[in-house]
Amino acid sequence: MSRRRRRLIAILATTATAAALLPTGVSTAAPSANPPSAERRSGPFAEGHQPADVDNRTGTAAPDARQRGLARAADPDVRWNRLGTPQALGPGRTPLATGLPTDPEAAARAYLTANRDLYGMDAPTVAAMERVLVRPIGSGAVVTLRQRFGDLPAGPDGLVTVAVAGGAVLSVSSSLARDTGTPAPATRTAGQAYAAALADARLDAGAVASHTVRAVAVPTPLDGPRSAYEVTVIGADSDHPAAFTTYVDGITGEVLVREDLIDFDSDNPSWAVFPATPPRDLGPGQDPRVRWCGDPAPGCQAAFRDPATGQPWDVDAATGTPTFTSRGNSANTVLSWGGASPVVPAPTSPERRYEYPFTDQWHQAKCNPAVFTSAQRNDADASIANLFAMHNRMHDWAYQLGFTESAWNLQAVNLTPAGLGGDAEQGRAQQGALTGNRNNANQGTPRDGLPPTTNMYLWQPQAGGPYPPCVDGDYDMTVIGHEYTHAITNRMIAGPDSGIGGHQGGAMGESWGDLLAAEYLYQNGLRAPGETPFVTGGYVTGNLVSGIRNYDLSRSPLNYSDIGYNTGGPAVHADGEIWGATNFRVRSALVKRYGLGTPQRQAECAQGKVAADRCPGNRRWSQLVFDSFLLQAASQVSMLDMRDNMLTADLLRFGGANQDLIWAEFARSGMGRDAVTNGAADTDPTPSFASPRGGNATFTLRPRGDSADAPIRVYVGAYEARATPIADTDPATPIPDTLEMVAGTYDLLAVAPGFGHQRLSVVADAGRSGYVDLSLSRNLASTTSGATISGDGVNLDRIADDTEATNWASVDGVAGRQVTVALPGGAPQTVRRVNVSAMLRPATAGDVDTGSQNALSALRSFAVSACNARTTDCADPSRWQRIYTSAADAFPGGAYRAYSRDINLRTFTVPSTVATHLRLEVLTSQCTGGPQYAGEQDDDPATTTDCATASPARNQVRIAEFQAFAR
Repeated sequence: MSRRRRRLIAILATTATAAALLPTGVSTAAPSANPPSAERRSGPFAEGHQPADVDNRTGTAAPDARQRGLARAADPDVRWNRLGTPQALGPGRTPLATGLPTDPEAAARAYLTANRDLYGMDAPTVAAMERVLVRPIGSGAVVTLRQRFGDLPAGPDGLVTVAVAGGAVLSVSSSLARDTGTPAPATRTAGQAYAAALADARLDAGAVASHTVRAVAVPTPLDGPRSAYEVTVIGADSDHPAAFTTYVDGITGEVLVREDLIDFDSDNPSWAVFPATPPRDLGPGQDPRVRWCGDPAPGCQAAFRDPATGQPWDVDAATGTPTFTSRGNSANTVLSWGGASPVVPAPTSPERRYEYPFTDQWHQAKCNPAVFTSAQRNDADASIANLFAMHNRMHDWAYQLGFTESAWNLQAVNLTPAGLGGDAEQGRAQQGALTGNRNNANQGTPRDGLPPTTNMYLWQPQAGGPYPPCVDGDYDMTVIGHEYTHAITNRMIAGPDSGIGGHQGGAMGESWGDLLAAEYLYQNGLRAPGETPFVTGGYVTGNLVSGIRNYDLSRSPLNYSDIGYNTGGPAVHADGEIWGATNFRVRSALVKRYGLGTPQRQAECAQGKVAADRCPGNRRWSQLVFDSFLLQAASQVSMLDMRDNMLTADLLRFGGANQDLIWAEFARSGMGRDAVTNGAADTDPTPSFASPRGGNATFTLRPRGDSADAPIRVYVGAYEARATPIADTDPATPIPDTLEMVAGTYDLLAVAPGFGHQRLSVVADAGRSGYVDLSLSRNLASTTSGATISGDGVNLDRIADDTEATNWASVDGVAGRQVTVALPGGAPQTVRRVNVSAMLRPATAGDVDTGSQNALSALRSFAVSACNARTTDCADPSRWQRIYTSAADAFPGGAYRAYSRDINLRTFTVPSTVATHLRLEVLTSQCTGGPQYAGEQDDDPATTTDCATASPARNQVRIAEFQAFAR
């Protein structure tokens, strides 16, 4: 076990994500005029607003010594929830319990009853628990039960999910409360609770489209269960979605928990669609859409029917008749331009030909708003039809993987007794087009029975912001599938009434969106723009290298130690890329073991015609992912929780055939045997690269040369700022000086005060022991080494403090701004190499850098000059010699925005130079030097897009590190 456990930064009590359209379909649900937060974890698609979740329940119900002993006997790596019971037990090499009834639900209840001292529930309490889910998976089943407190069901928390197989319990996920007493009855009314929820959300009744109130009990760590009201409020402003579930104390009227729900032929109908995206080079007048139909027919590329109803997508399951528009059992899609424009569905088609004209008008007009008043109306009807078809495809594909009525899926009518229905996906095409909303997408998913909503936007370049092409997000299936996946995960995880909570949970939510959108396309033989099939948002961003993310899913170096690595600090989108990289490694290993099969077999598996254990490796992976959702009972979910759920899912679905493979890939991703997290909110977990199944190599750090006595920190991967070191040579820290790593090749980064950064790599061979030799060259430009700094801008010393976590800034100009380094001791030094970093950082209290940390304010190109005070007068600018001029794209940025991968520390070889002083001169920033951000890029008369003249970033530039070395 690691010698370090990190402090819990915060415990959030968040959950699912929110609604917006009413079931009738022509409503305008969403936010308020002044919500606590504009959007939630399940949106926006681009990095943006933080969730407005709060949990006012204080303290932690610590388990007693007997509980701890019982839990550790079952699982040494037990994790606890705040309510005094184990949050996660198992899976291990042996079951948690055996000899139980063969009926899954009976086995789960028998297990809980037999473990009264661990979970705090006697036999009558267990018997009174509500059955939420019993789902067969492979040779076993997942059972989810909900606590009751007296006559009240648990509101947030109070769930337990038990994986059982053959009378044995494999793992348990729990948000159960140990205190199971009956709460004092409520003295306040439902109306008072609604008023309190409105006030807390800063909404007034006139800004609400719909609301529900029900009596529940809210378990608390220290005050026991409280009678409360669960109030779900859905705002009416579709331009700024707002939706909350608030738990109001039934006696005091205080808000106990608030969950922000926005995470941002007549018998053969046909739709004209882009199955993945339009071509990037589409010319005027071209329309390469294909026809999808309800039944096979000449001219139809493919035929689809809803697997739940057996009917075409446009059939109202309540009446069995067509709607003749963009409404069906799984989706209800409208145009939602905002402003004074009404929310409308696609025009009715008596022939059920939903093949509306498409001229690519937004792109061809270069974002000119005149398109909204043209006869073609910005191809609005084609957008509606495309979004409607894509939502149906996601429904149908996910249905075959387990997102059915019993898993609380999205359908207007459920044809089985499971689930509530009344909650088809409410799609909003071209959302906010008239009010200037651009460059985003979001999904709101309330509890089962309330309709979820997705908003798709137009994309347009913005001065100093993102620089996408003029395109319509309603045609990019990587975006549509991403948002729909938020609904899948927020429904399947933690039961029908909650969803995903905590920073790591939100990060995984974003990652699953990227992963499953790409996987849907892959399994159906489709390809979106990008250098590989695993680029998210390549069409809407115009970036074919990594789309909207820092990394392509299939080419990411990220691991669990990198949480918080992004330029702005911890963020769910960037940290979600860690989970995406990890899952892609698991997927790749399963593909290596089981192959990709033929396109026909991929299609058969995607359509649910072939069982998962006869499918290619990628389909097995996606099935394990869906199974893992149902194994999670607690909303507050960490990456280690979902790792364990993947392992349990493999035990259930495939009899544990892939435990070695799954453990190995999670270990390579820093989530191995000794990884530790202090819960879902932890942004500084302890990584581990060792597999519990053996096959590890052990390395000892061995400092050499000038750095023999330096406190060297070693990181796995490409990042230092806000990342977690895996080992160090400092005996004063609890971090070991050894690395245990499952077999593989690893990139390492060594950092020390006075020595800057050095990149290296190691090959870990199974069972090998050895050393990592660290012979770091002294950083001559480090203040720790004795260098002194002068020059322009603010935070001068931060450019020479041996860490990318801080930076120097100029906020009153770019070109020509410079920093001078007087090398240590005043004696001439030979310089042959420099390190420069343009990384940004989170804003800090008392910061003298008043400019925002805009991504386009990062350095792009620079020059290095030198002077030798022993031979010349360095006070005379003419005596300085420029020894190096970088390439114009030394830090390349990229189409759409500057990415973290492009601006972190880089090494530059300079001519061997003897100097007492060095000077780093700014030539350009991303804003002033990036060609992707220059000039007018659209024909919108109301906007100016040139960053160098129209953005506040034009006068700002930042550099995190300048390091100089003799070798």
